[in-house]
Amino acid sequence: MLKVMFFVCLVSIEYLATTSMHIGVVESMWDKSNHFIAFFTLYVLLSLSYTKLKTLKKIIYLLVFGLQIEIVQELIGRSEFSSLDIIADTVGIILGVIFYHYFKSRLAGLVAYFTKV
Repeated sequence: MLKVMFFVCLVSIEYLATTSMHIGVVESMWDKSNHFIAFFTLYVLLSLSYTKLKTLKKIIYLLVFGLQIEIVQELIGRSEFSSLDIIADTVGIILGVIFYHYFKSRLAGLVAYFTKV
């Protein structure tokens, strides 16, 4: 179930980042906070879903995803490539790493509880 949640989140972020539709909730927030929240969430979900995957690999995969979003946005004319967006993605990932490793045992307990229900 967590893997499904991770991929739903991944696809949703890709859609929100590349759609030409104007989505008020997304556009009303500060763009960098959107990046931070998205990549923090992705890191935590990725870590819960793929527990055997090394931290460095998870970081690299998510950074490549972030770069891909920036390149696609540039190519489709949605926005220009922004290194500040990549920095916001990186901050979200780093804080996701810290959060996950600090709360790993508590998160595992919550996951076990909710998967039984």
